[in-house]
Amino acid sequence: MIKKLLQRVFKDKPKGGQASASPHEAHRYPRRVHGIARNAISPAALRTVEGLQKAGFAAFVVGGAVRDLILKRVPKDFDVATDATPEEVRRLFRRSRIIGRRFRIVHVMHGQETIEVSTFRGSHLDADDDATVADSGRILRDNVFGTHEEDAVRRDFSANALYYDPGTEEVLDFTNGLPDLKAGVLRIIGSPQTRYREDPVRMLRAVRLSAKLGLKLDPATEAPIPELAELLHDVPPARLFDEMLKLFLSGHAMESAHALREHGLHYGLLPMLDVVLEQPLGERFVTLALRSTDERVLADKPVSPAFLFAALLWHEVLALWQKLQANGERPLPALAQAMHEISDIQAEKLAITKRFSVMMKEIWAIQPRFEQRSGQRPYRLLENPRFRAGYDFLLLRCQSGELPMELVEWWDAFAAADTEQRAAMLVLDSGGTKKRRRRRSRRPASASPVDETAAQQT
Repeated sequence: MIKKLLQRVFKDKPKGGQASASPHEAHRYPRRVHGIARNAISPAALRTVEGLQKAGFAAFVVGGAVRDLILKRVPKDFDVATDATPEEVRRLFRRSRIIGRRFRIVHVMHGQETIEVSTFRGSHLDADDDATVADSGRILRDNVFGTHEEDAVRRDFSANALYYDPGTEEVLDFTNGLPDLKAGVLRIIGSPQTRYREDPVRMLRAVRLSAKLGLKLDPATEAPIPELAELLHDVPPARLFDEMLKLFLSGHAMESAHALREHGLHYGLLPMLDVVLEQPLGERFVTLALRSTDERVLADKPVSPAFLFAALLWHEVLALWQKLQANGERPLPALAQAMHEISDIQAEKLAITKRFSVMMKEIWAIQPRFEQRSGQRPYRLLENPRFRAGYDFLLLRCQSGELPMELVEWWDAFAAADTEQRAAMLVLDSGGTKKRRRRRSRRPASASPVDETAAQQT
């Protein structure tokens, strides 16, 4: 315990032995000001903080959980910040593991809940080998440890740089975050241009948090976004996909989509969104899809990312499908080609994971089958594992005016009908000619297969 205390004293001592004035002093707000009750904190987070503090380390609940509790929202998860290194945290908690390359953090497991524990981080500008920065200014790798104050200053927004101490029930604020929250403002910490260059995804995060929390972007935070939007092209597609998932599954997808367009951030991410939203039919379809997603998220119902991205990309697939058919391609091969081309184009900008892209194509692929209501086809479609997702997608198409509502009404009735009623509902084939089966030539009765083979060999 004493050894750890001495290490922390010498670690925090300024270089050269001279006392230095801190540009950011922590404001300590009591419970009557911030309003967070200790019992609002996850028991797993409390055990993690208490375990670190008993071992002689500083530890706090930090970030989004503190922000949400101040705004009277229910946090999605709880994170902890500490001056203990990842290795020290790992040794302290038996059920824990170190993860990450860009940022090394520790996952501490308590029952079914996982608490993410990060070490206070310093500025990458003072680092030697522990940080790597691209020519554009984007931080590629950053495992620089620092003081509590440095950790607060290097966080993205002031609203996310608040630290709650369950022991004293105080909130520590180095960056004016609590007054910003009370004023309904989202403000980036430091120079907006520098911070966006360090991590361009912060621009997407600014839009998402503003829409989700109902906070107004600070003018200085908002101003550089349109001119720096092209920096997103340098971000790995997989990371962009993760951020877009958070944005569209926030419960405020509609507001987020419009904010993306307003700030010019959709270029290179969902470039077709601008085209779709300028077409009456496409705008209605996407609006219905996003509104449905928001309703399900806010009602705490499951949401399929594959279904959402299938909806966002559908009108690009539809346009190419119709174009290929106009050029003489048959409907099903034309749809398959359109699906693959649009998916490949999108993958260059936004890496939709394989399990989602496969399901997305399955939803598209069964759409023509809903218009086939004769013979055994409707029965087989009902048994298809993607029937429900495909039907929900069909419903959006009918509600937007792309297809007549009569089609979805027929499927509603067919799914609910008994065997006799279903048989009576089948639509007779009225168009086109049936495929003619190729007649197999019959052998003469006197010739056996063996005789025929022998005759061919001679």
